[in-house]
Amino acid sequence: MLAEGDLRKGPNLATPCLSTTTGSWRLVRPVLDPGRCNNCLNCWLFCPEGCFTRGESIVSLNLDFCKGCGICVAECPRQALALVEEGSNDARLLER
Repeated sequence: MLAEGDLRKGPNLATPCLSTTTGSWRLVRPVLDPGRCNNCLNCWLFCPEGCFTRGESIVSLNLDFCKGCGICVAECPRQALALVEEGSNDARLLER
């Protein structure tokens, strides 16, 4: 049985969820180009894992829970997100 301390509120959810990291097995990960982000929050809204946090001017990304599904990249209207292979250099995003 889970104790009250074993649960926390999910990043985008009003219901409790287990606080277990799940992003260690992904093959690709999103990277954010801050110059293109206008804080529209589409990524925050559509991310099934709640990996995005609303910021003052741009979103921030918590890769501990990211599974690399790419939904955030598909939903970003400004193309501020791109998927790169896990362990690769983030500079690939800026070369688009």
